[in-house]
Amino acid sequence: MNVEMKPAARAYALLIEKDVDVSMRDGARLKADVFRPDDDGKFPAILNLGPYQKDKLWVPPPTLEEKPNPYMNWETVNPEWWVPKGYAAVRVDGRGSGKSPGQCEPWSLQEAIDFYDAIEWAAKQPWCNGKVGLSGISYFAINQWFVANLQPPSLKAIIPWEGFADLYREALFHGGLLSLFMPNWFTAHLMHHTVGRASQNLPDAWQTNTLYFWLHNNLDSGAFRGAQAQWDKITVPMFTVGNWSGMALHLRGNTEAFMRAASKHKKLRIHAGTHVHPFYTEEGRRDQLRFLDYWLKGIDNGIMSEPPVKLAIRKGHDVVEWRDEHEWPLKRTKWTKLYFDVSKSAPGMAENAAGLVSTNPDKSTARTYPASSLGSMGSTSAASSQVMGGGIKPGMGISFETPPLPQDLEVTGPLAAAFWVSSSTEDMDLFLTLRNIDADGNEILETGQQGAPVPVAKGWLRVSHRELDPQLTLPYRPYHKHRRRLYLTLGEIVKVDVEIWPTSMVFKRGHRIRLDVQPRDGVGSASYLHYHADYNTGTNTIYAGGEHESFLLLPVIPAR
Repeated sequence: MNVEMKPAARAYALLIEKDVDVSMRDGARLKADVFRPDDDGKFPAILNLGPYQKDKLWVPPPTLEEKPNPYMNWETVNPEWWVPKGYAAVRVDGRGSGKSPGQCEPWSLQEAIDFYDAIEWAAKQPWCNGKVGLSGISYFAINQWFVANLQPPSLKAIIPWEGFADLYREALFHGGLLSLFMPNWFTAHLMHHTVGRASQNLPDAWQTNTLYFWLHNNLDSGAFRGAQAQWDKITVPMFTVGNWSGMALHLRGNTEAFMRAASKHKKLRIHAGTHVHPFYTEEGRRDQLRFLDYWLKGIDNGIMSEPPVKLAIRKGHDVVEWRDEHEWPLKRTKWTKLYFDVSKSAPGMAENAAGLVSTNPDKSTARTYPASSLGSMGSTSAASSQVMGGGIKPGMGISFETPPLPQDLEVTGPLAAAFWVSSSTEDMDLFLTLRNIDADGNEILETGQQGAPVPVAKGWLRVSHRELDPQLTLPYRPYHKHRRRLYLTLGEIVKVDVEIWPTSMVFKRGHRIRLDVQPRDGVGSASYLHYHADYNTGTNTIYAGGEHESFLLLPVIPAR
């Protein structure tokens, strides 16, 4: 998919308008900076709206392909690159952030309505051709889904680049488990706006108790509907972009979008590596530009005739090979079950290891492990232990390993695990991690979204949240309702289906595939730890074989 870009017929000079009023339907006036061509013509606009302060300069790392300049702003498009190509870049401080008055409520329905109004405002400006597109990372990707729910008429294309689409399932509660990333994120921006520079403009703008609202709504009751993509309502052309190493925040939403959104014009791209680098590469910018040129300028550059899926197939140690595909999941996938065998450890495996084998063992056996109690720690130190990495201890739970692979094996797509469990308490937490173990027994880690080393894939489930939605569940993607808690009784054995977020990895000949089933966050989770409830005491048990058929479902891709 390497299309050579011809230079623009004309490179426009940059005109900057600061602190422009953007009128909302309720009379509020948000503040925006407009970067546009210094020309009398009309140009499409690329909008970003969020709480990261439009005036806050981002100094990028020296390894970024796009070089520093006075107009760089965290996770947004760079005006120095886009404006000369005939685009206006508009940055809006969301309500209650930066210089925009009001109360900030991140990813709320109010914010989506404000975004709608900002899009329609931009489309009516004398410098605009009436067409608006959205492109940005993370926050500036996430709220693209929520404004697209509302279908603003001037919104003609979106590029949600690494952005979750369901605040409940993908950001706050993974399988019902609270992710500490989100409370930490909120607290950081609360501080920016109350004791940082932003407080000089808006000293009282973060009074809404968003954190309590998030934690209090720990079932999917409908409270977050404004912060969940309504896939049947999203009809705008979209280029949804994920990151294999974005498990625990930005990945699932991008693949769900490609599978479920009502849009007739969809493209999917999944890369690897850190959160910001791919967006600013020449290759990444080219993909964005070609898509927006097609939908906002009417340039027939052939992009929509090309294969709709572009994947970075991982080979280990951050090596990737780009490949075009025609669908997701891939039609030629050989869905492969590797069965749990807890009867004994294989030679050369760790003491807590069990087998991951090609056939279901004839007899049901069980293995019990400690639930990793917080012990006598007080409530404050218990909570801080999660943040500081105290929850990561090698050897927890049970590790299921294959024998050394006889040949290279590509796994690309969504994954799932189905198995049977019980606990000595009323609930239990399941942390599933897929790992790539080399011939010497060392784990091969990749560079994660936050720059820290990460394993191949992860999945989570609090067992009381095990109830499935039969309408949305697929064999390779369990979908949990999260509407009620089905607590365990002593001795009760239940089946659980655990969604493991999509991945791609070529496991080399001689390597082992390992699935850790743990009661706490494991190695490679440092950026996205979870809060462990105080019932996590006692012991947990996994049953496998015979009538307790338990397995890992892998999307194996045969060689073409």
